[in-house]
Amino acid sequence: MERMSLKKELSGNTYPGRGIIIGKSADGTHAVTAYFIMGRSENSRNRVFVEDGEGIRTQAFDPAKLTDPSLVIYAPVRVLGNKTIVTNGDQTDTIYELMDKQQTFEQALRTREFEPDGPNYTPRISGIMHIENGSYNYAMSILKSSDGNPAACNRYTFAYENPIAGEGHFIHTYMGDGNPLPSFEGEPTRIGIEGEIDEFTKLVWENLNEDNKVSLFVRYIEIATGKYESRIVNKLK
Repeated sequence: MERMSLKKELSGNTYPGRGIIIGKSADGTHAVTAYFIMGRSENSRNRVFVEDGEGIRTQAFDPAKLTDPSLVIYAPVRVLGNKTIVTNGDQTDTIYELMDKQQTFEQALRTREFEPDGPNYTPRISGIMHIENGSYNYAMSILKSSDGNPAACNRYTFAYENPIAGEGHFIHTYMGDGNPLPSFEGEPTRIGIEGEIDEFTKLVWENLNEDNKVSLFVRYIEIATGKYESRIVNKLK
């Protein structure tokens, strides 16, 4: 697969929806992840990311405007020992709880399917990063309807062992804007990872559509030690 420009992938799509990026820094020392949310409705746009223990959660910016919390309020990022879980919904908790009971990433996600928000049937996208004894690997998953048919759930997992420095993968919920919204297709896009955490955060945030972007989370984890540094950017302040 050709390596694509993350800047072009983001700026060329007005509505990728929610997105997960996972990879390795250019100098090979850090595991990198980013998670962003976008919104078209007032309910979706009325959100911010806030720290929650070692992870984050979404929160209504104006609680009075929150109409339906079911698919918009959740913990996108949680940490289980040496594993960092990143998802676009409450399946974060499912993965955390079942992996804590010695089930695998894939086994945990077999208990879930796409979101019940017809006619979009938004895919559930998930990622897991595993750092242990100076080694690093990650996996990404998507659970989606069969071309918009909710009678079938298609499940795909992509695993990346010993990832290449300066590279990563990008998966998002939608191919672009539309009614209904078209689900992501194919395997995660191979992209370049450039710069230190602030430079990378700026690149992602500035290339998301200005009207639709809501919040962004970025984390760099030192592979040798497991120590991490994070950034949160919210459109509403």
